[in-house]
Order: sequence, then structure tokens, then C-alpha cells
Amino acid sequence: MSAPPTAAGPGRLVSRTRRVAGPVDPAAVAGADGLLFVEPSGRALAGRGVAFAGSPAAVEAALVAARVEDEVERPGTGPIALGALPFLPDGEATLVVPELVVGRDADGTTWITTVVDAEAGGAAPDPGGIDLAEVVRPSPAVPGPGGFRVRSVRPPADWCDAVRSATGMIRAGRLDKVVLAREVEVEADSDLDLAAILRRLLLGFPGCFTYSLDGFVGASPELLVGREGDEVRSQPMAGTAPRRGDPLADADAVARLVDSPSYRHEHQVTIDAVYDALVPFCSYLDFEAEPSVVALPNVTHLATTVAGRLSAPPPGVLELVAALHPTPAVCGRPAAVALEVIAELEGFDRGRYAGAAGWVDRHGNGTWCVAIRSAEIAGRRARVFAGNGIVADSDPATELIETRAKLQAMLGVLVRP
Repeated sequence: MSAPPTAAGPGRLVSRTRRVAGPVDPAAVAGADGLLFVEPSGRALAGRGVAFAGSPAAVEAALVAARVEDEVERPGTGPIALGALPFLPDGEATLVVPELVVGRDADGTTWITTVVDAEAGGAAPDPGGIDLAEVVRPSPAVPGPGGFRVRSVRPPADWCDAVRSATGMIRAGRLDKVVLAREVEVEADSDLDLAAILRRLLLGFPGCFTYSLDGFVGASPELLVGREGDEVRSQPMAGTAPRRGDPLADADAVARLVDSPSYRHEHQVTIDAVYDALVPFCSYLDFEAEPSVVALPNVTHLATTVAGRLSAPPPGVLELVAALHPTPAVCGRPAAVALEVIAELEGFDRGRYAGAAGWVDRHGNGTWCVAIRSAEIAGRRARVFAGNGIVADSDPATELIETRAKLQAMLGVLVRP
């Protein structure tokens, strides 16, 4: 990407959006060096180049002030920003407004948006004159790595000791729940093929939010928050069981997951936190009476949808993200104490792992997922992460097995000899 602008004046960004006839593959538009966010509904946004980049507040202001010509007028059209926010609430974050965005909605409607920095001179190109065949640059077929080294950064026994320490703190009343994560390093004998990895994620996890954002890739099952107009929706997840591929064994694991007092308590803590964070913004808000079961190729989760209507004027999605993050699903409760315990026991910097990934448009619409099942990729190396919610009666050996099941989501697409 080119060097981003550093400040946004009123009307600095100029944007034009046109409808596109025929199918377009957003993943091919993004390629290995673009930005991509794909939702389970089928909505997808792919970006190339940098018209503007900055903090969430600066980007939000730039989007609102942009001069826009938009013949499609639906969430995600016009200028948008994509990015990933760090796990730490006070961590530095950068969102990007791409120079070119190709979008596809759940109903198949497709569009192309161009954005320019007016202060840099020039006008936004007419999207109707852009040949998408030239935009889509297929990645060359390469053999890819043939050898890999996979290493747990922290010995599993040490991580189990950290879980024991956490359960002791919880039983002593210091907090209700804490999420402890593990980090695994992957080193290949040649550069990892990010475009191929992204394709594998899209094929292997069609029910997830799949993203590729400046070397941060993943397939998350969990919706942090989505906002369209005055409608708001979240789907917190907590409580996980590995899948073995045996229908009878998997059905038994689901039954034990649903009936487990420990997992149900962990799940309810997360629902309550999401509800409490959203309700001040809403004229109406409710959640499902019973959790649903979300089955992925490697694990099964308990999930509950929280949905409602926002009070007028509705807050933008970034304000809702700030109110919700970090949820107990990735941090713990109380959050401030859980952050202290994570810093004390976990032993690594999460960076963007367990933060939030997504997009925002000029109207404050957007979709943000919890950035789990993810990896940071740079050249031949990748950092892969997985975490578990720890409560008073959590068993360290069981929690270790669960993290291994979660890690397989990314390791399975990274390590392909």
C-alpha cells in the first residue's frame, strides 16, 4: 500500500459509486495485498489502495465529510473504511479508506466505488469506466512452502498452571471469568501464500466472517455488532466443544455442552455483558431465551442472538464497538480486573487477536466480528492464537484440549505440505 494521508479536512475525500452487472469475486479483487471482509450472509467488501488512513475517530470524520456520488445507496456503498482494532481498548488502531472498493450484497447486487483525496489533486475516476478484468490480478500458481515448523510459544504444562492460577483467583472472588489464550508460531521454508490461505478459509468456513486486513487473516464465527440504520444485532458466543467427525460422539458432546452448568454460566455472563452494554443505546432490545448451537468444522459453540432498535439519533457502529469491546467472551468479567489477570498470566501481546475486525460506512452502518480464529502473517512466519474462557470449576487439561481444537481452524489452512 502507498503511504496514507495523515489528516482529513472537510470534504477532502471524493467518492463515486456505480452498480456493476455480472458476478465479481471480491477475494480475487483483494488478492494478497488488498483488504477483504466477507460475511456469512454473502455480503463482501474488497479494497485496494489507500485514499485515507488514520484513527477510527479521524476516519469516521473523513467519511462523514466526504463528497459522495452514489447510485446504489445501501449499507457498504460510497466510501468505507476497513480494519482491525487491537484487543487492548486503549491500543493504537488504524482504519483504511481504500481507493477502490468492490462490494457485493447478500442479494447479489454488486458495485464499485472509487475514492480520491481531493487535496492531492484530481477527481474520483468514474467507476463505470474501470475494467474489472484489469483490477482482478489472479495470484500466480506457485508450489508454496513444503516444510513447516510449528511451535507452542509457551509449554502446554505452563499454560495449564496459568489456568489453575486463574481458577484460584476466581474462587477467591477476584473476578467471575477470565479468558486465557495460547500462541503458536508457524515457520515455513518459503513465504506463506496469503491469497491461497484466504481461499482455504473461505471454502472451509463459509459460515464465518472471513477477513484479510494488512497481514491479519482469520475466519471468526462471532458477530460483535452489526448496525444497519436503527437496527442493531450481536451474537455472543461462549462455551465450546471439539468436534471429532463421528456423528454419535459429536451429538453426545453437544448434549454435554448444553447441559453443562459451567459452560451455561460462562455463556450467560457474556450475554448479560453484551445486553448491558447495548441497552443504553436502544429503544428496544431482547435476546433469545435459550442458546443455539453453532457447529463449525472443528468445534461447536453455544451462541445467543441479541437484537433490537437503536434510539434516535442512532449511534454509529464504531461507538457500539467501543461500548462492547472487549466482551467477556475474549476478556472476562469484570473487564478491568480480567485485563489485569491476562497481563499477569498470559505472557504475550495479543495485538489484533481477540480485537474486532470489520467495516464502517459514512452513515455509521457496519459489521464487526470478534477477531478470533486468526493469524498474523509476515513472510515465512505466522502467529496463531486461541483462547478459552476460564471459570471457577474449569479443568486445565480439558481447557488445553479445547484450545488445540480451536487452533486447528488456522493451522489446518496454514500448514499444507
